[in-house]
Amino acid sequence: MPDFSDPLNWLCILLGYLIGATPFGLIAGKMKGIDIRQHGSGNIGATNVLRTLGKPVGITVLILDILKGMIPVIISMWLSDNTIVHIATAIATILGHNFTFWLKFKGGKGIATTAGAMILLIPIPAVVSILSWIIFFKVTRYVSIGSIAAALALPIVGTIQAIVTGDWNRPILIFCTVLCVMAIWKHRGNIQRLMKGEEPRFQKKSEKKEKLS
Repeated sequence: MPDFSDPLNWLCILLGYLIGATPFGLIAGKMKGIDIRQHGSGNIGATNVLRTLGKPVGITVLILDILKGMIPVIISMWLSDNTIVHIATAIATILGHNFTFWLKFKGGKGIATTAGAMILLIPIPAVVSILSWIIFFKVTRYVSIGSIAAALALPIVGTIQAIVTGDWNRPILIFCTVLCVMAIWKHRGNIQRLMKGEEPRFQKKSEKKEKLS
């Protein structure tokens, strides 16, 4: 167990939350003269930014959200050699994005930030999770379905990895499960819209051309 009497451990967790709480999507919208919360889905994440402000801005926000997941974990690894501190920092970072104090504790869904945080701590589940997102998005054209599939992949792959290697690292397995639950909880509105057939879908270029013609 980590020594939580050590202020450096708490500093890692606090930095994680503060960095995660930086609302890059909102900032990008303000720089373009709009409040992103009043457009599209109203979410501050990269998906809504991409839909509203276009690919260059959306991809920039996506990269920044991934980096803000990675940077606190890197700092925690530099300041502490305890895995639980790294995990606590990663979770604090994701919570910062999802419930930022800048926006009265509202925020995004945390998928990009989660990807950045987990790639350093659970690389194999992270890679499979990202591939799951790509595959399910490509097949369905729903970002939410890709995100839910990616979330479900984490505890499944984490458990398979533990069985294959014989290394039942409980903090890591709990981490995988917590990330899964957090992501699906944040997508509960999307799940309801999917069930009603009201979830917005990314169109392929060919479909866009057909509509224009």
